[in-house]
Amino acid sequence: MYTIRTEKGGGETAVVDLRSDAVSKPCAEMRRAMAEAEVGDDFYGEDPTVNEIQRHAAQLFKTEDALFVSSGTMGNLIAVIIHCRKKGSEVLLGDESHMYFYEQGSMTQMAGMLPRPVRTLKDGRLDLQDLESKIQHGNPDVQIQLICLENTHNRMGGRVLPLSYMKEVRDIADRYGLKVHLDGARLINAAMSLGVETAEIVKYCDSVALCLSKGLGAPAGSLLGGTAEFVAEARQIRKILGGGMRQTGVLAAPGLVALKHAQKNLMLDHQNAKTFAKAVQELDSPLCLVDPAIVDTNIVLLSLPDRLMAKELCEQLSSVTPEEQENGRGVVVKGLAISPRHVRLVWHRDLSAQDIQLVLEKLKSVLGKYSNEAA
Repeated sequence: MYTIRTEKGGGETAVVDLRSDAVSKPCAEMRRAMAEAEVGDDFYGEDPTVNEIQRHAAQLFKTEDALFVSSGTMGNLIAVIIHCRKKGSEVLLGDESHMYFYEQGSMTQMAGMLPRPVRTLKDGRLDLQDLESKIQHGNPDVQIQLICLENTHNRMGGRVLPLSYMKEVRDIADRYGLKVHLDGARLINAAMSLGVETAEIVKYCDSVALCLSKGLGAPAGSLLGGTAEFVAEARQIRKILGGGMRQTGVLAAPGLVALKHAQKNLMLDHQNAKTFAKAVQELDSPLCLVDPAIVDTNIVLLSLPDRLMAKELCEQLSSVTPEEQENGRGVVVKGLAISPRHVRLVWHRDLSAQDIQLVLEKLKSVLGKYSNEAA
């Protein structure tokens, strides 16, 4: 939560930003690390802080090597370019995946690859029957080379893919000679939820991208892991895409801090999300439903089965009411409408138990208004 002064009346407005965990601000330790980072020219492989985080990532993933890149979208695109050698090849990925929904069609625009969407189940898994059917009965003139997974799954509410499922996908990929890339933007959230080492998830994939600026709370950067040959080629493609930065240690340093504190911070985020989901369920409102049992990590999806639309709810949550203005203390809650009937709320390192109560009170107020209107 942060507060802003209102223009008139001298009151304050509390702002709770739940649109994404990417909105969190770097903590004091991260800012110190940025200021004091030992740097060199990363183009020549001479930035010691970048080299350190890349070594750390390779150990975390248990891959041969890793590369610091500017964003998860860049990491995912690099993986597609490397794994798909022939332009016009198809990439199998979820129809609700981040790579399909939010990355601006980069694999087509920049790499000449064709996304082939596979049906996404409610728990974030790809429908394996649909996946294999698309492999078996695709266009004979188009080559399929890659399967992309997402763990945790963003649009499905931070759901975690079981290890048994990861193995099933690996087996299918091996059967047909395909590669597997993991969009692991929130991979450490997934590992914590499963109670396993991160490498236990990564071992079923040929490459993986981990975002430092989402749940981990760093201001920028992602890590791309794979074989030494894969990473060597990734370094060249990163330059082609404009990601060959120089004294990059100032960005890598807060990422190292984020990784250092990941377990404590993410555990609290998961706990806050679950606590909030249970509290919303206890409101027992037909206008807003949530199932705490499927809150695996730090994301809560509000389902709106009645007349209230997601965009409208977000507008109401982010508006200061006349009563709040009169009291000199407003509350603004920022959420994200990801479909006409679903609002995504993401808990992150800048939020506390106090924010749970603020959001809950604001939600009760908005839902109460609609209930009164219906009556």
